[in-house]
Amino acid sequence: MSESDRFNTIAGWTLGAGIVALGLSAISSGYFKADKFHAPKEEAAASGGGAAAAVPIETLLASADPAKGEAVFKKCASCHTANQGGANGIGPNLYGVLGDSIGTGRGGFAFSAALKAKGGKWDFASLNQWLTNPKAFVPGTAMSFAGLSDPVERANLMAWLNTQGSNLPLPAAPAAAPAATAGAGAAAAAVVGDAAAGEKSFAKCKACHTINAGGANGIGPNLAGIYGDSVAQGRGGFAFSDALKAKGGKWDDASLDAWLTNPKGYAAGTKMTFAGISDPKERANVIAYLKTAK
Repeated sequence: MSESDRFNTIAGWTLGAGIVALGLSAISSGYFKADKFHAPKEEAAASGGGAAAAVPIETLLASADPAKGEAVFKKCASCHTANQGGANGIGPNLYGVLGDSIGTGRGGFAFSAALKAKGGKWDFASLNQWLTNPKAFVPGTAMSFAGLSDPVERANLMAWLNTQGSNLPLPAAPAAAPAATAGAGAAAAAVVGDAAAGEKSFAKCKACHTINAGGANGIGPNLAGIYGDSVAQGRGGFAFSDALKAKGGKWDDASLDAWLTNPKGYAAGTKMTFAGISDPKERANVIAYLKTAK
């Protein structure tokens, strides 16, 4: 065999081996990804999850978005259903799971011995631990899902699961440090609102609220004359949530600022889906505009 023939033969073997290796890699990747759950990539955690990791889950639940949680549940849908009366699959149906006993019921689903031995209830704390790392929460579980590393994603998912037949009141968020609270209050009080700018910001609210005198209630109540009015009373007989009705007090600068910052943090269990306005200047502008709406 000539040098040229030998070279061509070796090159052919090398190329062929590379193609085989690439094919096996693709097949292996496809196999191990099929019908499996995976934690979010490290890049995703670094972009938001890492910064939120130190925030208590109770605080994150107060501003959680059930709609985003429903999107997160798509990662679970190959093994679980969550609708009322839904069938068990690889994993149990999850309708009404919050508040239910761990490792029992669920239409006779065959739970692992490890999960059955765990005991207790699926509350927000236990479900958060489970979703973070099932095998760490219950060593020996048959659950193959690696967990969700992003606490915001876990909070959104739990908020959505809670709407699927459980409807438990959200746990109270830990109180902020006194010094930080005082500083935040002083900063909010120092912001002077611009009613004209607030009217523009109020455009975000018009999908749910009217603000003209005598305007009809919609998804949310009419807000004409809201400043100085009692919290969750009147408003043409609007059906306020029990959580907001129990809040009491008046809508003044402080209460409106707290509400607009984080409705679910202000009244845990409220039906308000708006996540809040993070910019204190924008909140002050909206409050200034609300003061003019008689």
